[in-house]
Amino acid sequence: MALPKKTILILLAFFAVYVIWGATYMLNKIAVSQLPPFFLASVRFLVASVIIFIIAKSLGISLAIKKRQLINTSVAGLLFLTLGNGLAVLALKYIDSGFAALEISSQPLVVLIMMRFLHGKKIKAMSYIGVVLGFIGIFLLVSQNEIINKEGQILGMVLIFFCMLCWAYASIFVGKAELPKNHFVNTGYQMLTGGIMLGIVSLCLNEPWSLPNTWRPDVQWSMLGLILFGSIVAFTAFNFLLKEVSPEKVATSTYVNPIIALILGWWILDEFISLQSIFAAAILLTGVYFINTKRVFKPRSIGR
Repeated sequence: MALPKKTILILLAFFAVYVIWGATYMLNKIAVSQLPPFFLASVRFLVASVIIFIIAKSLGISLAIKKRQLINTSVAGLLFLTLGNGLAVLALKYIDSGFAALEISSQPLVVLIMMRFLHGKKIKAMSYIGVVLGFIGIFLLVSQNEIINKEGQILGMVLIFFCMLCWAYASIFVGKAELPKNHFVNTGYQMLTGGIMLGIVSLCLNEPWSLPNTWRPDVQWSMLGLILFGSIVAFTAFNFLLKEVSPEKVATSTYVNPIIALILGWWILDEFISLQSIFAAAILLTGVYFINTKRVFKPRSIGR
């Protein structure tokens, strides 16, 4: 018996959120092997924003935005994309994509702690268990001698930590900020402003700019995947799922993305996965599960 059309769409949307978001780490790792990190991220989000605006206009959606909304989308773009994504891509020059995904999977832990200190939000019993497990998992992950002794590994881990701080604060900020109600318009302006700021950072750092025809074929395909699938398809799937299924089910991407990233990094990029990393991942993701059982944290697609 054939599945209902909506069921098929939901399954495809979950596939997009699980696999595409997990694959963005590998795609960024490939692209940053040739392209400067901030230039790479700038091109990705500027092109994606233009495509999103074109789609919105074709659907008859107004792109009008209030001054306060523009300011807030610019702040979100700065935190999520310029600092958050820019630092994550920079970190991928030094650390494996799977390792970066595992470290970033602890983001709900960072959000929880930040909300405790900034807003005095009480941490519930189940979340305390998650916090303890999260710290144990992170310690096991980053304390491996074969990782620490590699050149640039510590710098990469520190960059990922700062990018998580930016994402966490941005997630709290957008929860209360006045933003465009339409998801396409909201994300389009965040990508546009974040992409412009990434371009400015790239110019200030004297990163070499280049045209797509000078890139290696694998870098061209990776950039295409990041723009069309990572920034547009997965985001659309994310918002579709939020309307069709419970937020708790959508939040399961927090657990699946790093596993997908680990598998793809090992399979395609020949990245090494130690037993300690697997053990750390199991403990860390269990901790994230305990945190999300009482306070669901919705993953932000634009930060990936």
